[in-house]
Amino acid sequence: MTPIPRYKRVLLKVSGEALMGKRDYGLDTETVNAIAADVRDVVQMGVQVCLVIGGGNIFRGISGAAGGMDRSQADFIGMLATVMNAIAVQSALEKLEIPTRVQSAIPMASVCEPYIRRRAERHMEKGRVVVFAAGTGNPFFTTDTAAALRAAEMHCDALLKGTQVDGVYSADPRKVADAQRFEELTYLDVLARDLNVMDAAAISLARENHLPIIVFNIHAPGAFAAVMRGEGLFTRIVEPGR
Repeated sequence: MTPIPRYKRVLLKVSGEALMGKRDYGLDTETVNAIAADVRDVVQMGVQVCLVIGGGNIFRGISGAAGGMDRSQADFIGMLATVMNAIAVQSALEKLEIPTRVQSAIPMASVCEPYIRRRAERHMEKGRVVVFAAGTGNPFFTTDTAAALRAAEMHCDALLKGTQVDGVYSADPRKVADAQRFEELTYLDVLARDLNVMDAAAISLARENHLPIIVFNIHAPGAFAAVMRGEGLFTRIVEPGR
């Protein structure tokens, strides 16, 4: 008997860096294909899926600003990087016969659809994956905040963040051997402990909309589907008692 997914509609946030694989820059095709295969498996479970993908593998706005570039202009360059990543993921999903639409907060009609909330919801109702690109369309907001915003707008049951490790730790477990791993945290725990999960705006937005955040390892094959079944290793960020 096939397990019933814990959630009917979810948003998956993937960092741009997660698409690099072992490269130092850009896209690793094998990694993109592996993530697409995991998304396909979840779609085939009957879950409605949308994604937000970062652009740090190509350009990070805050790094550009640190190098002397105007912050707004640097952030717009970063938003364009997310569009490139979104199109790459769309291509990988469509090779797996998963119909996918890219919607950009910055209109570019010859490349993808503009972001229209009702159209995005309709796509998901029809079983299509929607990839939200260009962040919120505004500088000074991260793609984490864009993910929380889109998840709230789409009435998602949960916001999943695919990272390089299997949950939230007290420190980077790749650098600190005795870092503590958390099974569950509250939004205020994350903010008070300054844990490196998402920026404060994203955490606050999720808290205000009672949106659970689930952090797991995007590079573990089948981990996305396992989370949908309530299995595997992950950290839940929720309100106390929920």
